[in-house]
Amino acid sequence: MKVVSADFIYDSPNAKFLTDHVLIVDGDEILDLIHKNEAPHPDLFYNGMLCPGFINTHCHLELSHMKGVIPSGTGLINFLQKVVNLRAFPEEVIQEAISKADREMYESGIVAVGDISNTVDTVPVKQNSNIQYYTFVEMFDLLNPAITQLTIDKYIDVFNKHQSLKSLVPHAPYTVSEVLFNYIKKENKPNQTISIHNQEVKDENDLFLSGDSRFGEFFNGIGASLDHFIPTGTRSIKYALEKMDPSQRTLLVHNTMSIKEDVQYAHDWSSNVYWCTCPNANLYIENRLPDYQTLMAENARMTLGTDSLSSNWQLNIWEEIKAVKKYNDYIPISELLSWATINGAEALGLRSTLGSFEKGKRPGIVHIDLDPSASTFELMKSESKLILTG
Repeated sequence: MKVVSADFIYDSPNAKFLTDHVLIVDGDEILDLIHKNEAPHPDLFYNGMLCPGFINTHCHLELSHMKGVIPSGTGLINFLQKVVNLRAFPEEVIQEAISKADREMYESGIVAVGDISNTVDTVPVKQNSNIQYYTFVEMFDLLNPAITQLTIDKYIDVFNKHQSLKSLVPHAPYTVSEVLFNYIKKENKPNQTISIHNQEVKDENDLFLSGDSRFGEFFNGIGASLDHFIPTGTRSIKYALEKMDPSQRTLLVHNTMSIKEDVQYAHDWSSNVYWCTCPNANLYIENRLPDYQTLMAENARMTLGTDSLSSNWQLNIWEEIKAVKKYNDYIPISELLSWATINGAEALGLRSTLGSFEKGKRPGIVHIDLDPSASTFELMKSESKLILTG
């Protein structure tokens, strides 16, 4: 048993910082969080703050070998084309990059990851990782029922080879037919998390509203066609959600072009909706961020993701917090840390063990060398690190 303390300890269920408190830990288990007057003198004391381990709710670990391959600022359509055309690398290069990214995420304080998988490339690393993975095996048939069965055959094999917590999930509204949506809905078990890329670019909504969209250019670029597609006359989120299961935890990812009516529609559809933001990836690809004011005004349960090293400079949740804070200084650090901890744990169905310093949990402890009242300028210089207490 050890007693661990800091200038500030983040109480995530209440989204506030505690002073003059200590953590009582046994290995990686939290035994108590109490006032220092009720505890022995700390064995370890840190300047700055301690918070529960971070939850990265959206990552593409299998693309780690593509770091620096795709230039930033070229837009989603160009980005997607390059991912499709440039992702083939030697297996040993892919495995080395995955292993390195997994290790760096853990060292920076990430203890759980919602990971998108189109392949089995991440299976070996996940089997031996210190990180708890929830694998989203992502399916898409390019809105074409003629290839739905081929898609199912391909991705069921990928699904079966992943051993972690896992779900079958749709890639995005613009790549999944109604037939495939129905298959995914039928095959998943109760009490799972379903992830989907949502409203990342204006062209996505335009495709469903009118058909006048640059996604035709993307489909042609990968040897496919949108000739069979008939616009629905609605925004893309409605097309997707009406084909999904409102009883499942639903993780909407990116949401860069989501507006008030989209958020309200989703909340009317289900009380199990979470909104994942990947700010550095949005800046990398489109040089744009979601409308956080609208999301927060509508009581959206926010989480944080990193996306991939093909679309980010690093896989580090603290760097994502910095990015949000840099351009949205009005959002308190206490709020952003709730996105990164307890909200993320809830979204992945891991709240019983992660996300807070509650008794009996094993959430990991992250040290951040920062006073939470410090300026955003000081925030930009701070770093996060997972500390071991056992």
